[in-house]
Amino acid sequence: MTRRATYNDASYYTVSSMVIVSECSVTGHDKAGGFARLMDLYERNYIGLRRLAPELPQRPMTLCSQITGGLPLYLHLLHRHRYTTDLVLTYRFAQPTGWRAEPNLSIRIYHDARQAEVMSACLRHGLVFDTAECNQLSQRWRVNRFLWKWLNYCLYQGHYFPPQTVLRPLDLNPAA
Repeated sequence: MTRRATYNDASYYTVSSMVIVSECSVTGHDKAGGFARLMDLYERNYIGLRRLAPELPQRPMTLCSQITGGLPLYLHLLHRHRYTTDLVLTYRFAQPTGWRAEPNLSIRIYHDARQAEVMSACLRHGLVFDTAECNQLSQRWRVNRFLWKWLNYCLYQGHYFPPQTVLRPLDLNPAA
């Protein structure tokens, strides 16, 4: 891999005649910005969620995406309304006392605006975020950027919640 030049503040490299450009740097999502940049991030999160789960169920339930050699990804649909859907996206880890959800993101999808926003988050490193308590643009940007990166990672791994399948609620009781 040889460094060739820079493009819009992003380094790109030539690898056997392919150009690899860091999308994050090109689009400017590597540092917090203003309101317009946050709205762009919400749109990217919506696109990522639609790729992960093209068709969400009509009623509340929990879905699981299991890939070979990876952690199962859980999508728990909380509420579905005409213009919004509330869901939780998480991994679950078995503990002697029950389950630990990490990261645990509560997400609201705005169907009419085609945006998805993190409403609350509990992350491993102690970041707890709740939109009801936080009006800082930089905090909202930070947690929604985490969702954007995580969605891309999940899609890269092969996670997918297929549309139009016979869906049944999962029994998430750790005692069973």
